[in-house]
Amino acid sequence: MNVEELRDYCLLKPGATEGFPFGEDTLVFKVGGKLFLLTGLQAGNSFNVKCDPEMAIELRERHPEVKPGYHMNKKLWNTVYMDGMLTNRQLTEMIDQSYNLVFV
Repeated sequence: MNVEELRDYCLLKPGATEGFPFGEDTLVFKVGGKLFLLTGLQAGNSFNVKCDPEMAIELRERHPEVKPGYHMNKKLWNTVYMDGMLTNRQLTEMIDQSYNLVFV
């Protein structure tokens, strides 16, 4: 998955909006005014998503591409690298989970 595919997928979510509240390099996706994903455009190889705390730890232990959320609450957010061994399905499942946690 690349950043264009990531953007397209996020915007398919009902009520999803995009913006640049943290500057022109950080693309943010929200639903209901709440952030569910952000990505840096300069590097373009990772994104931050919200995650259930227990699942966040499990994903980090299982996949080297999943790290504690960069500049985020490390208990609730993961940084996910798209240029590793994770499949598009695994990436979209993490995006879906984040969206669902925020859009309650």
